Amino acid sequence: MSSEVAARRDAKKLVRSPSGLRMVPEHRADGSPFGLEEPPWVPDKECPRCMQCDTKFDFLTRKHHCRRCGKCFCDKCCGQKVALRRMCFVDPVRQCAGCAPVSRREADFYDRQLKLLLSGATFLVTFGNSEKPDTMVCRLSSNQRFLLLDGDADDHREVEVARIAAVQMLTEGLPPGGGNARATGMTLQYTAPGAEGLTQLTLTAGEDADGSRRQATAWLAAMHKVPPAPRSLAPCPAEVPPPASARHTPLFLVTLQAAKLLYESRDQ
Repeated sequence: MSSEVAARRDAKKLVRSPSGLRMVPEHRADGSPFGLEEPPWVPDKECPRCMQCDTKFDFLTRKHHCRRCGKCFCDKCCGQKVALRRMCFVDPVRQCAGCAPVSRREADFYDRQLKLLLSGATFLVTFGNSEKPDTMVCRLSSNQRFLLLDGDADDHREVEVARIAAVQMLTEGLPPGGGNARATGMTLQYTAPGAEGLTQLTLTAGEDADGSRRQATAWLAAMHKVPPAPRSLAPCPAEVPPPASARHTPLFLVTLQAAKLLYESRDQ
């Protein structure tokens, strides 16, 4: 990837919206698949009462809009200012009592797990039906739209997140005393530009310079904590239970599939 292309992908601009200042990508197509669009605000004339506690708005009880859901509340029900990284707000913004805890949980992903994904880890990478894996460093691009794979010399490849059609996690047995199976790798199926059908890519946790697989397993674990898909693309897991066959599907798989739909809808 050329430095010019990388610079274009990372370019940002500061914009002002009714909700506050946002640092967004210079080009919309380079936005993160984990991002959320600002919701339309419920018109003032349509909410004479708080949508949470039903308090009537008057001269003393003012109405406020939650920056995450766009609904209308009183100050008591919408008085928290919380960071909303998925909408690229520069400063913490007003959120309702229902949205604020969600944004706080997502902040942990941006503050901790995202750093792991951006720094990358060493994997044994198998392309298609190849019998010999290549040792490569896999990391998420700075705009979270690509998986970047770097091997020896000039061996550089990338997979666009929006082109990933299916993901299967590779795990090994349960640890003594119970608990969760440890992720050891993952298999991706994606559409490569100019290719017919799906291309398969398998990542198996490899050893780093210290002979440890800890960084690779931590990278895989971080993928499980990617924020869920926007509500406009997928139902809230708390509202619609997944089918039995999908209950153990990694959370990031839902996000990757939703991201594909998101970019398809943006092109229309």
